[in-house]
This record gives sequence, C-alpha cells and structure tokens, in this order.
Amino acid sequence: MRIGIGLPAAVPDTDATVIGRWAAESEERGFASLGVIDRLVYDNLDPLVALAAAAARTERIELLTTVLNAGYRGNPVLLAKQIDSLERLCAGRLTVGLGMGGWPEDYAASGAPMTGRGAAFEAALAAMRAVWRGETIGASGPVPALPQGRPGLLLAGLVPAGFARAARLSDGWVAPSFGLQTLEQGVEAVHREWTRAARPGRPRVIVERYFCLGPGAARTAEAYAAHYYGPDYLPHIQPDLLTDPDRLRLEIDRLTEAGADDLVLLPCSGDPRQIGLLADALDQASRAPAMEATA
Repeated sequence: MRIGIGLPAAVPDTDATVIGRWAAESEERGFASLGVIDRLVYDNLDPLVALAAAAARTERIELLTTVLNAGYRGNPVLLAKQIDSLERLCAGRLTVGLGMGGWPEDYAASGAPMTGRGAAFEAALAAMRAVWRGETIGASGPVPALPQGRPGLLLAGLVPAGFARAARLSDGWVAPSFGLQTLEQGVEAVHREWTRAARPGRPRVIVERYFCLGPGAARTAEAYAAHYYGPDYLPHIQPDLLTDPDRLRLEIDRLTEAGADDLVLLPCSGDPRQIGLLADALDQASRAPAMEATA
C-alpha cells in the first residue's frame, strides 16, 4: 500500500505559512503523496492553492485532492484551467479526486442548486476534459493540451451511479475517511462497474483516515473531528480516528485487506511534529511482525 499524508490546510487556526515546510518535510520522510480535503464555508485553505504551495517546495511526491468539490464551482472551464495550471507547476505530479460536495451551506453560499447534481457533474467533467485535451479555443488559439491522461483523475461517490461514474470516467475511486464496511462495499462495486465498462487493468482506490499522535492525541483528534463534522457525525468517525501506533498498524492491515491501494493520513493538528511522529510510527510498523486483524 502507498501511504500519503494530508496537508493541514483544513485544520482551523493552522499558520498557513507552514504548508510549504510541511510539504518539503513530508517528501523528505518518504511519504508517497500529499493530500488535501475541501470545504468552502470553513476555516481552511482552498485545496488547489494549498497544493500550489506544496508544489513549489517539492519535486517528487504526488499531489492529491481527496476530494475537490466540483458541484458548486459553477465554471468548469475556469476550474479546468486552475487544475491545468497546478499540473504544469508540479511537472505532472497531480491526481485530482473530484466529488460533488455534500455540505448544504457550501451550495447556498455559491448560489448553486443541490438538485440535478449528477448530470451537471458529468457535463462539467466533459467540459474540463475538453480543456485538458486542447479543444477549448479562443482568439489566440487553444488552451495548450496536457499530455494524454493528465492530470490523473479519480471520482468519489457512494451511490450506484457514483460507482459507475468512477469506473466509466476516471482512473478509480476515492473512498470516504471512515467506515471499513463502506470501503469494502465500495471496492466491490467499483470493480464490478469497471468490468462492466470493459476497462483494462484495475481501478485505483484511495482511502483516507484521520490521525494524531503524541501526548493528548485522542483529545486533539476528537476535538477536530467534532468541529469539522459536527456532533451528529462524530460517533461514526470516532472509531476510525488513529491516535496510537498500534492502532495505525492494525488499520493499515485492515484497509489493505479491504482492497485499498493508497491510504492518505489526514492530520488533526497543524503541528509539524506530526510528520515525524507519523513517519516514525510507520517505520516501526513496517519492521514489526504482521498482526492478525481483529474486528
């Protein structure tokens, strides 16, 4: 399994100037990717801006949006241009996970309807791909095409139409950040739809989990999850918060067995020391004997 780390771009009160340092140190410590999540009406950085800062301080690590919410971004050509710009800035290291976004306040603030989102999403994706293929032309010629298959593209979704869309229109699926059974069922559904669509190879599956390590980790993680998701969702998320090395190691085994190809560990704290704590815990886990997964 490839293991990445999230940027603290959606951790409230984090000093935004830490993003470049966080990205550089994460690359030095050997993480496979840097991920960002997306909200509009929240104390967070725009994910594409955060990844641009990361791109400027790194050379090899993959950059991921897990996910970028496209449903309320009303101009798909503009969004495609922004993604195109980031893909060029990072020299082809970008994989865009796209979703519709489910926070009603984000839609309300954007003046976008929450009805008819599936059809609108597919139309927006088609317009974006036309930009990336160099088919969007102005008075001075087309927007230059990106190399074929760039940027990398994954889709989120938890309903049958979403699984089918991910299999037909992207390189794979971005799973939610909690719920082992949700992951298992989603992997099965996406693979089934991939076969039905006669796609070669296999879909890439990325899953996320929230982590915090060190003194007071459980308290910090729960406070962040409660702030981000609210009290109604906290009971669903709390069991999957990773706050000690043993639990981290067990979860990696469980997610690998469930069929995930990548795990992106999202921070609950903007303290840069979390990078080293996580890297050290992963190093210890890789050297330890295999643990038997338990329910």
